[in-house]
Amino acid sequence: MKITALKPFVASGGNFFVKVETDEGLYGMGEAGLKRRGAAVAEVIRSFEPDLIGQDPSRIEHLWQVMFRGGFFPGGVVQSAAVSAVDIALWDLKGKALGVPVYSLLGGATREKVVCYPHIGERDNVERLVENCRKRAAEGWKFVRWGLCDPADPGALEPVRAVRFGIEQVKAVREALGDEIEICVDAHTRLDPSAAIAFCKGVEPYRPFFIEDPLRSENPQSLRMVRQQTSAPIAVGEQFDSKWAFRQAIEEDLMDYCRVDVCIAGGLTEARKIAGWCEAHYIYLAPHNPLGPVSTAACLHLCLASPLVGVQELPRPPMSTMTDAFPKQAPFEKGHLLVPEGPGLGIAFNEEAFAEVEAPKPGRGMGFRRDDGAYTNW
Repeated sequence: MKITALKPFVASGGNFFVKVETDEGLYGMGEAGLKRRGAAVAEVIRSFEPDLIGQDPSRIEHLWQVMFRGGFFPGGVVQSAAVSAVDIALWDLKGKALGVPVYSLLGGATREKVVCYPHIGERDNVERLVENCRKRAAEGWKFVRWGLCDPADPGALEPVRAVRFGIEQVKAVREALGDEIEICVDAHTRLDPSAAIAFCKGVEPYRPFFIEDPLRSENPQSLRMVRQQTSAPIAVGEQFDSKWAFRQAIEEDLMDYCRVDVCIAGGLTEARKIAGWCEAHYIYLAPHNPLGPVSTAACLHLCLASPLVGVQELPRPPMSTMTDAFPKQAPFEKGHLLVPEGPGLGIAFNEEAFAEVEAPKPGRGMGFRRDDGAYTNW
C-alpha cells in the first residue's frame, strides 16, 4: 500500500482535517489544532507531500520523524499541528488496513469507558453557573468545568477581580452540588504567579479536581512557585507542541494532570510517548479536546489504551455537531465516551460535505484587555 494524496479540509468554524488516501482505496482521517491557523497548517502539509507521497503508510514512526525533522529547522507549533493531523490519519488508516480499532494497536483497552467533562456556559453570573452545573449533573455528567472570567466586563480580565470572583464561583458550586461532582476551573494561561497562587489557595477548601493552566505556558519553570504554595491539583500542557515541551513539567513533577492535545503535540505517536512518561511520574491524562469529531475519537482511543486517565475534555458530545461531514462519530452516553465499534478510529467521513464550505473570515485576535488597556491572554 502506498500514500497517494494528502487532502486538507477546513470547516466553516475553523476545524482543520486531513484525509490521507492510498492506492488501495483505503483512507485515514486526521485533525489539527490551531483553528485560527488553518491556512498555515495546510501549507505545511503540502510541504510534506514530496516526502510522503509514494511511501508505505504503515511506517508511522518513520514518517513522523520525516515530517518533524525533514525541514531541518524546528517548525514550532504550526508544524506540530500539521504532523499531528497526518499522524492521526495514519493510525486510522493502519487500523482499517488491519481490521482492528486504533486502541488495539496502542496496546488494547485498559478501561470500558472514559469519563468526560463539559463546558459550562453563562459563567459571569454565579446563580446561572450553579443552575447550569445542576443541569449537567442531572444529565449524568460527573464533572463540571468553566473558565476564569471577569464579572465586570466580558471583554476584560483584571486578575484581582477574576480571582475573587472565581473563588466565589467554586464555593457556590461545591456548596450547591455537594461532594460527588468534580470541579475543574480553567485559568487559560491568564494569570501571573502571584494571582495564580491566590486563586489556587482560595479554592483549596472546596476540593477542585484541578486548576487548568494557571500560568502562561512559555516558562514551565514558573510552575514551581505555584506548586510550592498550594495543594490544589494542577493541569497543564494544552499549548505544548512536543514531548520536549513537556519535559520539565513531567520530570520535575510540576503537574498532576497532563493536558496533552493530540492535534497539536504530534498526534497519537507523540501522545503515547508523553503518556508513558507521565505514568512513571503518576501524572494522569486529561486530554485537551476543544475540536471536532476526529480529535474526540483520537483522544478516546488514547485514553482507552492508557493506564492513568483522569478525565477527557468534551465540550460538544458526539453527533451534536458536524454530522453531515462525519455521519458516524464516537459513542457517548451520560458523560462518558464508550468503546467504539469498527476498525481504525471508528468514524466515517463524507468528503462532499466540505464542497461548499469556505475558510473562516479574518477577525480580531483572541485576547482580553485589562483595565488599563493592556493585552492579556484569551
